[in-house]
Amino acid sequence: MIRKLYENKLIIISISALILVVAAIYFFVSGKSFEITRGSQEEILIYKPHPLTGQSCKNYDKRPMAVMLSIDKITRPLSSIAMADVVVEMPVVKDSITRLMALYVCSEPKDIGSVRSSRRAFIPLAAGFDAIYAHWGGSNFALEQLDQGILDNINAMINPNEAFYRKRGLPMPHDGFTSYERLWKTAKYLGYRLQNKFEGYKYIDDKPSEQGPTTLMIGYPVPYNVSYIYNRKKNSYLRWRGGSPELDKLTGEQVETKVVVVLKTTSYQVNADYNYVKVFGSGDALVFQNGKVQKVKWQKAENPVSSKLKFLDETGEETGFVRGKMWIEYIYYGTPVTWGEKNF
Repeated sequence: MIRKLYENKLIIISISALILVVAAIYFFVSGKSFEITRGSQEEILIYKPHPLTGQSCKNYDKRPMAVMLSIDKITRPLSSIAMADVVVEMPVVKDSITRLMALYVCSEPKDIGSVRSSRRAFIPLAAGFDAIYAHWGGSNFALEQLDQGILDNINAMINPNEAFYRKRGLPMPHDGFTSYERLWKTAKYLGYRLQNKFEGYKYIDDKPSEQGPTTLMIGYPVPYNVSYIYNRKKNSYLRWRGGSPELDKLTGEQVETKVVVVLKTTSYQVNADYNYVKVFGSGDALVFQNGKVQKVKWQKAENPVSSKLKFLDETGEETGFVRGKMWIEYIYYGTPVTWGEKNF
């Protein structure tokens, strides 16, 4: 009798555990939060969606870490580039090299790099995502802004709390690296606010299209030219750079993203080494998601610098994004962008 009661109890426990696992998977996939109440005490089993991507993760209430990354050919493949939640790319020298700003919040990479210098146009974008900004020095124009305290930042030239390190076997300045743990501990050490205040975007469900364009090509100068190939089965876009897959050194996987946004803007040359890209105001943009293309307007107010980068549909309302990773590509008017048989 006792043995039978014991076996029944084990069966009940096993069934309860199975129910919790199934529920957890459902809520994780759907991007919803899930809580279970035991008596008067609540325990969160599946975390809430982070406003940055609409995906659920344990860091749902934390500020993102925005890290400047090199795009130089010698640094390929970049460490943890496929793990970034949002990536912003733009030209930093006229008709030449681009640079990346990768935002990490749901993933916690053990190796991020190679880390490069700050450029002025990225600062208001990092502020708009309520991110803590990590960089290896910067242009005089960028450092002047950061010295004014307009954005919480971690500068490798000062290297507080040993947030950054150099990796052997790589030439300078491509040997600079960091990790999510180092950046997070340093943010705490510096007394920065750690809880997220970014309001996020509207999010929509995955609805892959059978008729949309399969290839997007962005005509940055070779070898920085970029293309994305749509995978209908995964409902995501695989990234290529310079004619080769964009791979992650840590995982060996090709970068893929749920959303690609292409923004048209203008720039002017500050000197031989620096370009200023217009990130305030408004302009035309394209949103690639679910295998479809949507024409929108981008908008970012200059005051305050932390204003959100918005994407507005034809009715003036904010457009919705598929939950998941996003790549934002800034181009100049005149930069060739083609998808299917169309161009932008």
